[in-house]
Amino acid sequence: MAKVDQLAHERKKAQFDVGALKVVWAGSQHALQISDRMAKLVASDPVFLKDDRPRLSRKELFRKTLHKAAHAWKLIVDLRLSEEASRLRFFVDEPAYTDLHWGMFIPAIKGQANEEQQQEWLPLAYKMQIIGCYAQTEMGHGSNVQGLETTATFDPNTDEFVLNSPTLTSTKWWPGGLGKVSTHAIVYARLITDGQDYGVHGFIAQIRSLEDHQSLPGVTVADIGMKFGNGAYNTMDNGLLRFDHVRIPRKQMLMRLSKVTREGKYLHSDVPRQLVYGTMVYVRQTIVSDASNYLSRAVCIAVRYSAVRRQFGSQAGGPEIQVIDYKTQQNRLFPLLATVYAFRFVGEWMKWLYLDVTKRLEAKDFSTLAEAHACTAGLKSLTTSVTADGIEDCRKLCGGHGYLCSSGLPELFAVYVPACTYEGDNTVLLLQLRIG
Repeated sequence: MAKVDQLAHERKKAQFDVGALKVVWAGSQHALQISDRMAKLVASDPVFLKDDRPRLSRKELFRKTLHKAAHAWKLIVDLRLSEEASRLRFFVDEPAYTDLHWGMFIPAIKGQANEEQQQEWLPLAYKMQIIGCYAQTEMGHGSNVQGLETTATFDPNTDEFVLNSPTLTSTKWWPGGLGKVSTHAIVYARLITDGQDYGVHGFIAQIRSLEDHQSLPGVTVADIGMKFGNGAYNTMDNGLLRFDHVRIPRKQMLMRLSKVTREGKYLHSDVPRQLVYGTMVYVRQTIVSDASNYLSRAVCIAVRYSAVRRQFGSQAGGPEIQVIDYKTQQNRLFPLLATVYAFRFVGEWMKWLYLDVTKRLEAKDFSTLAEAHACTAGLKSLTTSVTADGIEDCRKLCGGHGYLCSSGLPELFAVYVPACTYEGDNTVLLLQLRIG
């Protein structure tokens, strides 16, 4: 059958400069060129094929994910990609342990470790000689971080912290990259020294051997199993983690904001504790930017389908009416298209907000913290909820075809919907916004 461009007629009717709009979407001509180059690189490489994802077993799915992640890293190294690396990972388009390594583990070290610790750990992380995850959420506590139960008790006799999981509910639960891959974790635990509980602090803990990848003595680590959807987020090795009196050196406490001395005395540093907000703003601005990326894909599928699909209205044996010309379809689809651009632009504003907040915090200017918290909490909740609902609406707008895995929409929804829960449950964030 000859190939026919079913969308050529619609594209010819555009009353705006498509090339100029591409630049606006990318942010600059340079950014567009990088995106185009990385998109073509990924599309032309058979290793990155993903059309079989919904049909694979979990074991085979994860094996292929490891292959893709390793292949992507090899390309980054061999081609000496720097600013292009993040776009390459974006177009690979598969949740993987690398998301948490680059998106949570490294930013946590940069934001909460002191200068000496950063010099020790960041080179290893940047070269992926160690692979890290972010172990905060527990089986019993998610949004309520202050309720975490894992303990880190200082032993002045050995100059070590003793990590322990005292209850079933203190089990670290959900961290991506933890289940099978990570060698290290940023572990959040209650700091106890000289019999006093100083609340939740971060620690760098090695959990697997760098020689044979086996879990270290006293460490229980495992994958928590299948998640919602066929392929979807099952490419990610979300895991559980327990400690049975595991000892780590005192210097592996993240000490930028506070520290424990050799004698066991707890001290605050001169660095303002408010600096921790910089990491939070960074993570949430990334989530807001991702919302436009995911919703744009769903809307693109639904718009193209609506332009090709025809139903009813045939006159004298002629073609039926395009679904996109029905007002009921337009009223549901076009607002989502507009929302995509709104989220894209607010994502760019959030990047500016992150840079502004970081600059102000370094100058000990905390005047915009309340506004930054309100904006990040509110926009994270709004954009992720609207995007998750929007992807589902796009599936419905494609009729029965949208229910097929081959449409891309079921897996897209399954991959995206966890964003409504992680990094702050949306309802809880809205309540914080109201209180603020």
